[in-house]
Amino acid sequence: MSQPLFFQTRAHLMVCTGKRCRERGSAELFARLWSDLERERLAYYTAGGKVRLTESGCLGACSFGPNATCYFAAADHPGLDQAWYARMDGPRLLELARALNAGAELPDEGRYDR
Repeated sequence: MSQPLFFQTRAHLMVCTGKRCRERGSAELFARLWSDLERERLAYYTAGGKVRLTESGCLGACSFGPNATCYFAAADHPGLDQAWYARMDGPRLLELARALNAGAELPDEGRYDR
């Protein structure tokens, strides 16, 4: 019996496409980010890519959308860490994806989990 393909990832990035974020353009942002991840070879299934991208339902900060969250391997402790972002746009989502892929410091702009 064959096995499904497994792709090693460094981070999982989720963009809210719930009703209120969608009204603020999150569906278009999500589609644009997929294209950007593929073009820059950041998508988990491309050589060098380590970021998984998923649409999510409501992330709970509806008045501040479009919103995003990510889970990633923490360098300073075992397990996963997380970051939550509000008022995202295309350039900021791509900046976040680049940092996640590189295992670099995440951007502060829009981050609200601290």
